Amino acid sequence: MPIRKCFLERISVGVALLLLTTIQPLSAETHSDSERLEKLERAVDQLQKRNSELEAEVHSLKQQTAAVPEGKMKTKVTYDGKTYVEKAVVEEKLPVYVQQRGPELKLVLGGYIQANFEDGDVSAFEGRFGLNAVKDRFRLRRARVNLTGDFAEQFDFKVEGDFGQGDGLNSNRTAFSGTDIFVNWHQFPEAQVKVGQWKAPYGLEQLTPDPSLIIIERSLPTGAITPDRQIGAQLWGKPFTNIWPDEKDLLTYYAGIFNGNGRNVSVNDNNNFMYVGRLESTLFKSKLWGESYLKLGADVLNSRDDKGTNISQTLNLLVNDDGSLSPFVLPGADERTAWGVDAWLKLGPFDLIGEYLQEKVNGRTVNGVPPGFADFTTSGYYITAAYFLIPKKLQLAVRWEDLNPGQKGNDGIHSITGGLNYYIHGDDLKLMVNYIHTWSDFREVNPDFGEDQFNEVIGRVQLMF
Repeated sequence: MPIRKCFLERISVGVALLLLTTIQPLSAETHSDSERLEKLERAVDQLQKRNSELEAEVHSLKQQTAAVPEGKMKTKVTYDGKTYVEKAVVEEKLPVYVQQRGPELKLVLGGYIQANFEDGDVSAFEGRFGLNAVKDRFRLRRARVNLTGDFAEQFDFKVEGDFGQGDGLNSNRTAFSGTDIFVNWHQFPEAQVKVGQWKAPYGLEQLTPDPSLIIIERSLPTGAITPDRQIGAQLWGKPFTNIWPDEKDLLTYYAGIFNGNGRNVSVNDNNNFMYVGRLESTLFKSKLWGESYLKLGADVLNSRDDKGTNISQTLNLLVNDDGSLSPFVLPGADERTAWGVDAWLKLGPFDLIGEYLQEKVNGRTVNGVPPGFADFTTSGYYITAAYFLIPKKLQLAVRWEDLNPGQKGNDGIHSITGGLNYYIHGDDLKLMVNYIHTWSDFREVNPDFGEDQFNEVIGRVQLMF
């Protein structure tokens, strides 16, 4: 090998030099034989010592060469003006990198994970008891990955999917499916145009991002009445952005038109659309006690749906014979009209949030076919209060909620939730625990169906990246 050959040459040269430096003085001087023998012995000792050092160095280099995986070495030839020298060197591996294909000004990859532990009367506050009771469980509530970006041409976009949603084949199994997938044109902040799939602009709690929720799960009124993500188009904006920049949040409007039959559905249930509108106003903002504001909102919705459409796409609305709730899949055509109002007051470490929602569902006769259900009006509200016991770290929260499905006499469901939130690193890393007590008016009036009060504990770990 080149390394061994090189060091053998170095050993030979060293021996020759030491012999020359030793023999020349011996021939010039007239010392005794004993002195000459001593010098020769010292020279031999030096040669042996140097030979041992060189052998150790060769052994060390052999070990270093053997430690490099096969195929990772290459021979490098250099020229010093007199001779060519071969040297074994480690082959450098080029780094792997990802580059966007298009001309985006900004491209951001992110996501979050929410994992729950649920014990007791699981999801009873959502009407899941009796025939629809759920067992204790660990639950991957959400596992989302998203990609957002901006273009110089005044377009932005978002593509997001969730590994924790139903796969459409089995209600007890999860698979990856799309959540937010849209393109937004923001040339004019006062009039932006959005196309794709996202949450229809209806309901304060529904529109609050999942990682920012103060209570682990959204309330039953929100889940029963507000629509899920929809496919459609929307005009929205902040009219005061340029004429009054300091008060640009004084008014925000949303006006959308959607298929109305839920997310990831490629066809409309009929030739009609769901129309949704929302107004928001931030009446004041202040740095009092850190951050303070008052936000007000109002929503309106109208939709004409055909048989087979689920009108409670995020939770439950249909009252079963035992007083429990399940998704309301229309047995016939209907027309829905809904409205809501909400408010959020924040004074430093204190938050007070309230929302009232109402929906009228009227049957329609189509081609002589009756709707198959009686008209009804559903209404509900919630009030949430929260306070930071330790600023930005430990938060105490409580919520009262009430839903009146309006389908049977005394079919209301009420719940009170108490919770603690520990913010390890803001919303990016958060621990939450909730205790929920639920009452069923229907079960109280009809005790033969079983218990009318339920208890549940939910714990959550949240990580954003």
